[in-house]
Amino acid sequence: MNVCIVIPVYNHEMAIPHVVAKLKNFGIPTLLINDGSSAICTHVLTNCVEYESSWLTLINRFQNGGKGAAVLEGFKTAHTLGFTHAIQIDADGQHDFNDIPKFIDASQNHPTALLLGQPLFDKNAPKSRVYGRRITNFWVAINTLSLSIGDGMCGFRLYPLDAVKVLMDTTQIAKRMNFDIDILVRLHWQNVNIINIPTNVIYPYDGISHFKLWRDNLMISKTHAKLFFGMLMHIPQLLKRHFA
Repeated sequence: MNVCIVIPVYNHEMAIPHVVAKLKNFGIPTLLINDGSSAICTHVLTNCVEYESSWLTLINRFQNGGKGAAVLEGFKTAHTLGFTHAIQIDADGQHDFNDIPKFIDASQNHPTALLLGQPLFDKNAPKSRVYGRRITNFWVAINTLSLSIGDGMCGFRLYPLDAVKVLMDTTQIAKRMNFDIDILVRLHWQNVNIINIPTNVIYPYDGISHFKLWRDNLMISKTHAKLFFGMLMHIPQLLKRHFA
């Protein structure tokens, strides 16, 4: 098992040095995917990698393509470099990095599974985001015919890259804030086992969120609808899996 970390970054110049400092002690190769950030953020990322070149790699995307596009580019690079698994975390510092060993230990016992963070929110979590997740989780349950997925939107995950590579080679995966939902449901359809890992989530170093409430919720709603119609053709397979 050969694990790396993939972090999509878009204008988190205040947070990313803190994230890098916290990750350093784990000694895990890390890919920073600069998704068309500002000159200031790009400069900060370049400095981070210069100081920590033994374990950090910077991949620059010169146009912003969205969170999903950045993560998928990280997965492609990681697979090419020979990594078997990739931990996806967000750049704003909201995830509890102390749980990284817990994810890795679980993956060693279940190497073909997707390890999915199940958030335990602090009191500062925006209510709109918390309640919005309940709607998403309802539709994820519908579109997988399963209650096995604890949270459809958490960006703290450990992916088996062979399964992801199969999906990337055969399917157009959502590129923006709808990415986390889309890839999760499609990997479930691909018979990838999903294991939930409870993990604390805080709201974050720099307070920056690129989630646009109306625009991104509309995009996510469209993704749920698209997945629903896709689910219909998977019903026999999903029912067989459910009753197995």
